[in-house]
Amino acid sequence: MSGNRLRILEVNKAYYPHTGGIETVIRQYSEELGKVCPAAEVKVLVCRDGRGKGCREKLNGVDVTRAASLGTYFSCPLSFDFIRKFRKMAKRADVVHIHVPFPLADAALLLSGYKGRVVVSWHSDVVKQKKLMMFYKPFMKSLLKRADRILVATEGHIEGSAYLKDHREKCRIVPYGIVPGAYLRVPAGSVLSDLCTDKNSVKLLFTGRLVYYKGVDVLLRAMKETSGCELFISGEGELEAGLKEYVRENGLEERVHFMGFLPQKELRQAFRECDVFILPSVERSEAFGIVQLEAMVYGKPVINTALPSGVPYVSLDGVTGLTVPPSDPDSLAGAINTLVGDEELRGAMGKAAAERVKTEFSEINVIKKLCGILSGEQ
Repeated sequence: MSGNRLRILEVNKAYYPHTGGIETVIRQYSEELGKVCPAAEVKVLVCRDGRGKGCREKLNGVDVTRAASLGTYFSCPLSFDFIRKFRKMAKRADVVHIHVPFPLADAALLLSGYKGRVVVSWHSDVVKQKKLMMFYKPFMKSLLKRADRILVATEGHIEGSAYLKDHREKCRIVPYGIVPGAYLRVPAGSVLSDLCTDKNSVKLLFTGRLVYYKGVDVLLRAMKETSGCELFISGEGELEAGLKEYVRENGLEERVHFMGFLPQKELRQAFRECDVFILPSVERSEAFGIVQLEAMVYGKPVINTALPSGVPYVSLDGVTGLTVPPSDPDSLAGAINTLVGDEELRGAMGKAAAERVKTEFSEINVIKKLCGILSGEQ
């Protein structure tokens, strides 16, 4: 440490305004560590989005360095500038906090000669890019061996990982958190009601990227076996055209509404207005599902899937919602019909959901725990 200051270098692929679950977490850490832990001095190193030159900027008080990039390959930026900047910035840090999977950061640490404290936040295993793993695995194993602490959001991250069980003694559980007040201050709106075909229908909400592991195709198949409800889909992605075609071909246009990208205020109004939130993900690439917390804070029950990840540890089966097997439209339809047909059950589970967010996932408690780990106290 430099004097009484704990100099932290946060390292990831991208940073706000790039959107994504990990980027949301890093922004939260970077902005709040200095407030909750006055001794913390945070700098952020990421790659710029797309191909082009790097830059340095201040975003909401956070010092962010974006390295130049040659583009993105296998979901990972290619940047020699990142390796140079990592070496320079790590020398001035007491602790380097790396968010993985991010192969470039593993390589940069190995090449930097950095001898200080290393904390790794393990957000998920690499699931889809099998070819990448052939090259990445030695760097990844080196990083896990080098790390002083490995942070996971739930016990499910350890149990569901192919790599963390051998390093269990280094692992510490630091759940993702949200600020309940920031959500509850958003006024109610009619984002969903304005689109309803039947104003008396139960409103189901999904939000996320329309990509393979989110399981929206499974959700649409389940919708064919439900009644008394309408589904609202917020998000964009490569599967959007095919999903819309499925809706048209199966006569679901009046019950399934694609809303595209929703700005933060409208999205939070959608969470507040829905009756049930659904996270139908089918692969452990869905490692946690912060969107579950965003629905639960408003007292909404969640239907999620029994993935070998942190997802079912966030909303608990039979307590704050229902958990079904992944890629099982019949079971998903059954869970939907159960909650659609039982308003009292929705209310009880929603109340438990809001209380769980308040006690287990409040941001200030999460940041305090993180600060203790980064400083070496835990």
